[in-house]
Amino acid sequence: TQYVLIGAGFDSFLCRRPAWAGGLQIYEVDHPATQQLKRQQLKQCGIPESDAVHFVAADLSGETLQSALSRSSFQPTQPTFFSWLGVTVYLTREANLATLRAIASMAPAGSELVFTYVDEAVLRPGHANTEAFNKLRSDVSSVGESFLSGFDPATLKPLLLETGLLLLEDLGGNQAVARYDAAGVHGLRWAGAGHLAHARVVNPEQRSPA
Repeated sequence: TQYVLIGAGFDSFLCRRPAWAGGLQIYEVDHPATQQLKRQQLKQCGIPESDAVHFVAADLSGETLQSALSRSSFQPTQPTFFSWLGVTVYLTREANLATLRAIASMAPAGSELVFTYVDEAVLRPGHANTEAFNKLRSDVSSVGESFLSGFDPATLKPLLLETGLLLLEDLGGNQAVARYDAAGVHGLRWAGAGHLAHARVVNPEQRSPA
């Protein structure tokens, strides 16, 4: 019943909602400056804002997701899907873990999350990375958006379980391309270190790693 986009950026779901999403309450959580620019662009394009879309301005490097959503009409008792794409690498590990815990504590069991992350190995000094990854890292750093943290794919499952989330699937870059653009129709490209993970909120008694 609720869809939360964490670090929504210029995601266009609010403009292209399919019929099945007609009853969704959408919450876009993003940095105030980025969100303001997006809303200005929507207005200039003549796209009206909907009562079903709630803009929540927040800097998650200094405020928790739970605190941000508490300032909105978000209902913590309602099943919720969280989307957290292209964000975790720009936050510290502590900030990322705090957000994962917030998701697990503020949504009922069965709620789900999809998020992207990079293998933390590529951020270590001296690691042999691809030319494309090094260029991307240099480009974002030049505009003040440095890569700060990642996760270890080998330990992601127990780590998530400690936060209250059960890892359902973790796709590496090539796996994601093979699933979503095997024929190359959309020109999907994925950085070698990139991962797409899918997790579910579990009950407290299920949160001790096996």
